[in-house]
Amino acid sequence: MRYPTNPAWEHVAAPAIAETRAWIAGRSFPAEKPLIDVAQAVPGYPPPTLLTDHLGRLSADGGSYRYTEIEGLPPLRRALAEHMSAFYGAAIAPEHVAITAGCNQAYCLAMQILAAPGDEVLLPQPAYFNHQMWLDGLGVRAVHLPFRPDRQGVPDPEEARRLIGPKTRAIVLVTPNNPTGAVYPAETIRRFYELARTNGLALVLDETYKDFLPKDGAPHDLFRDPEWAETVVHLYSFSKVYCLTGWRVGSVIAHPDLITRIAKAMDCVAICAPRMGQEAALFGLGHLDGFVSENTRTMRKRAEALSEAFRANDLGYELVSVGAYFAYVRHPFGAAPGREVAKRLADEQNLLCVPGAMFGPGQEGYLRLAFANVARELMPEMVKRLKASL
Repeated sequence: MRYPTNPAWEHVAAPAIAETRAWIAGRSFPAEKPLIDVAQAVPGYPPPTLLTDHLGRLSADGGSYRYTEIEGLPPLRRALAEHMSAFYGAAIAPEHVAITAGCNQAYCLAMQILAAPGDEVLLPQPAYFNHQMWLDGLGVRAVHLPFRPDRQGVPDPEEARRLIGPKTRAIVLVTPNNPTGAVYPAETIRRFYELARTNGLALVLDETYKDFLPKDGAPHDLFRDPEWAETVVHLYSFSKVYCLTGWRVGSVIAHPDLITRIAKAMDCVAICAPRMGQEAALFGLGHLDGFVSENTRTMRKRAEALSEAFRANDLGYELVSVGAYFAYVRHPFGAAPGREVAKRLADEQNLLCVPGAMFGPGQEGYLRLAFANVARELMPEMVKRLKASL
């Protein structure tokens, strides 16, 4: 190119899933050893016909192609506020809600408003790669909380306290976590909340996978605090719970003043989230509780089956943490680069996963297994292939 570009984006990491998918491009896989794809976090089942039939009817509606309000369809904002209020036992109003084109956009819009170039954001390691990429592109410095395998991947609030400086603007937590699957205890989330509130920071809490928690009930009580909106910026996705990954719909729940600023950014980048995705989310909140409950049980059984398969085998691979959609595994090949290990698994075992190095520094010894699209009965086969790689 002969024209200048923003130099910050020259140094942003390449999209991780695109790179891993390139490892198997053009390949075919034998029936006796088909591909087991645990790279991307996607549901292993389609949306229910009840939903797709509803969207089919809507698509014939002359108004279904139009923009919605910038912050989202008012009925969807109300429905999500009611859902979250019931789930957390709290009072969340529609004016606290903005609907976005997926949770990635929710994060990007929130960070665009919360931090300016030169500011800092606390980001526990390993971090969801798009979170790091966006901060790098903004010129915001990610200050990494160390990975704590001894705590099954749960970050330490005391370590975070020591890393807060005059340029810190926010703390980011993802629970259940991507990539580790770790579910943060309520007391840990509360301690991070108090830390953020005391220091005048935003606590950006990404709960994309809340619908796949290992136990029923609210995972924390932050929304019961009457002043939660002074600190919490909550991110959520409908993509996994209703199988809407291609329809792109997520949300931000935050102080109305932040929602107003987010709407300004949204108007510039997308006007509004895709209407059909919003309609799908609205229908899901009103009609698909049974579908959600069944899939929650399915994911729990898959996580249990994976854990059992690891316990039943002397693998060399160590299961560090598991939950929701993900397992984080320490590989047994010492100083071998994680990309080399993951690529060899793809080449020799037809097992596609993501190396830990794509989730931040110090993660070369790990692999992420996104097991949500793998049937429970295939977990022993996946573990068998790991063992064969030795």
